[in-house]
Amino acid sequence: MPKVTYISSDGESRTLDVAVGETVMRGALDNDVDGIVAECGGGLACATCHCYVDAAWAAQVGTPTSQDEIDMLEMAAAEIRDTSRLSCQIEISAELDGLVVHLPEEQY
Repeated sequence: MPKVTYISSDGESRTLDVAVGETVMRGALDNDVDGIVAECGGGLACATCHCYVDAAWAAQVGTPTSQDEIDMLEMAAAEIRDTSRLSCQIEISAELDGLVVHLPEEQY
């Protein structure tokens, strides 16, 4: 299974196995990762699964994949960066083995 490392705003790191086809958000929820709230459960109706893709992975993960994701980040996420993504929109594949995401200090 691909591994995803979640780094909290205070620097704490957790590396977890996340199944191919699952999302970065689901991996966090299934493993009780602090910092991913996911109030809408991945329905693209909030930004409480906001994360920052590590710079080393930004090109491979890419930018938001839909206008809905862009809009939600702009309307509801705190402290947007160039590598901001909604973790519910990042689907795990074998190519993302080793992915690193950083979590914001707070979710709105």
